[in-house]
Amino acid sequence: MKYAALLTNTSDDIARWATMTEEEGKAAREAELPRWNALFAELGASGKIVSGAELDEPAQAKTVRVRNGETLVTDGPYAETKELIGGLMVLECDDLDEAIGIAARIPVVERGSVELRPLIEH
Repeated sequence: MKYAALLTNTSDDIARWATMTEEEGKAAREAELPRWNALFAELGASGKIVSGAELDEPAQAKTVRVRNGETLVTDGPYAETKELIGGLMVLECDDLDEAIGIAARIPVVERGSVELRPLIEH
């Protein structure tokens, strides 16, 4: 079964990253990168990951709505959001327990969360 793993960061974590200098941000990413690379390599080799991507910062987001036939575009996600999706993965798992086990190993789970949703394939 396929699961979407929505990787969320807290608004505090995003604010912390936003206040880092370019050098601090690079160092923080480089410190965490080996864990991400190892996990993606393992999941790729086992066929458990279908795809994955990091999302750009929330300031780059656009929200699109259509009301009364008019397309409305606003900047960013909802302002009151406490957690923001920072990335996603599509996992191929035998069952929910396996998906939970993988989610618990995704580095972002230590400061944010991973929401798992079964995918409905049409």
